[in-house]
Amino acid sequence: MPLRAVTGHRSLIGLLARAVSRDTLPPTLLFAGPEGVGKRTVAFALAQAINCETPVRMQPLPKAADDISGLDACGSCRSCQRIERRLHGEVLLVEPGDTGVIRIDPVREVLDRSGYRPFEGRTRVVILDEADTLMGAAQNALLKTLEEPPSSSVFILVSSRPEALLPTVLSRCPRLRFGPLSAAELVGLLVKDHGYNETDARAVAATADGSLGRALRMNSGDLARAREGASRSLQGAVATKDPQRRLAYAKDLIAKKDVAATDREALVLRLGAMRSLLRDVGLVNSRADHAALANADLESELTKLAAAYERGEEGRVLRAFSAVGRALGAITARNASPKIVADWLMLQL
Repeated sequence: MPLRAVTGHRSLIGLLARAVSRDTLPPTLLFAGPEGVGKRTVAFALAQAINCETPVRMQPLPKAADDISGLDACGSCRSCQRIERRLHGEVLLVEPGDTGVIRIDPVREVLDRSGYRPFEGRTRVVILDEADTLMGAAQNALLKTLEEPPSSSVFILVSSRPEALLPTVLSRCPRLRFGPLSAAELVGLLVKDHGYNETDARAVAATADGSLGRALRMNSGDLARAREGASRSLQGAVATKDPQRRLAYAKDLIAKKDVAATDREALVLRLGAMRSLLRDVGLVNSRADHAALANADLESELTKLAAAYERGEEGRVLRAFSAVGRALGAITARNASPKIVADWLMLQL
């Protein structure tokens, strides 16, 4: 997939395409951001742009907010096709094994190969996916090469938890920050590439927090149960101010009954559903068009919640939405305890 075909991340795509055009691409890069938003996809698209036999020049769209001019892969030459099929001899992927970590042996193997000139293509591209799973010895083995990378190689570290990398590794890799995909971008991908209908895609996208990976891991049963648990918790929160009763509703956020997920995954799914419901509650209270609702099939529940929130103090929906966002950040970025996060949130709603 060429850079121009990637969904989202337009400013980063433009930055990379211009760097390829000007031959100013750093030899080491860190793609950091939430899981499932396309970091690995962009890494392979960049590998295509670097090694394309007949590169094309991207043109900025008229009146576009982001300039995506620069050089990109043609997508059809032999090199592009081999990279697309993961057959190219100079695009090397290192990822966690069955144990969930990257050990030192595969790292040593690509480091040994990087000492030789490429035999296929102009530049060797080493992609270390889920680089935060690199064991300490593997990270230390990388340091020398990251500090003085071979002139014919580019190293791309891909991570949703860059804080797990050694400071010495982080200091050697310019960081590109990937954000979540927009709901519209996610819906488009689910409909176009994964066979979803528009209604199901909107419901999943509203809960997936901008992550295609998370959206694709959901099944309809998990999504329905997540929305049920989130709805019960919200209804309980607006019905009482008693802390003990509110904490009892926190159990609905982390209960795993019939959900094939860890406490953390179950909570992330339900928090995404809760944020989606609160967004719709705000739309109902603002008399927005029914078509704008992500959870239109739950309109009667949304109307009841909206009425309950309207009876409360001004700005309560917005504060609740913000609190859910903070809870999601704590559970996904800071590795907080699911129970502590759920208890804290129920006292804020």
